[in-house]
Amino acid sequence: MKFKIYKYKNVTSTNDEAIFLIKQKQKKTGCVCAESQTKGRGTYGKKWVSNKGNLFSSIFFPLEKNYPSFSEFSIINPIIIADMMMKFCEQKYIKFKFPNDIFLNGKKICGLLQEHIHDKNKKFLIIGIGLNVVTNPQLNKNYKATNIFHETRKKHSVDEIIKLIIDSYENFFSKLNFYDYSYFKKKAERMSFN
Repeated sequence: MKFKIYKYKNVTSTNDEAIFLIKQKQKKTGCVCAESQTKGRGTYGKKWVSNKGNLFSSIFFPLEKNYPSFSEFSIINPIIIADMMMKFCEQKYIKFKFPNDIFLNGKKICGLLQEHIHDKNKKFLIIGIGLNVVTNPQLNKNYKATNIFHETRKKHSVDEIIKLIIDSYENFFSKLNFYDYSYFKKKAERMSFN
């Protein structure tokens, strides 16, 4: 499976744009990227703060019969993204707060929003990814946020990170015949906040 990149300056949210591409443009797979979002959202309708310079993206593809289920992808996605982050955040402490938050050194750095839609008797999965690259919002006092630049003191371009995300998903699908849910489940349990 190959993911074509669809780049935008400004969208309401990358998940909304992915829905539009599936339903109106009949696109089957892709990766939507935007420089800014006016209505970025998290789970349960929460607002996602979309500071410029950070990564706002959505990967989408059809959920074929031989693919993992929607609920299995909720375990797979954070692991794929965390493994990708380890390429430039090595030696850092990455943990999950399921279903959708990734923490680096105890601070939130990434949020995932998994949605599915139906179009023409086909089910599609959309994975929204919001990653703090150069800045981060000030969150409530329950937990703090951070960004890649602050944690690594290295500048990584959004384009570079998008390429790593696409490579990670293409690699996952190329090895689908060897997919083992128990591997992902055990890894997720090890990386989850208790």
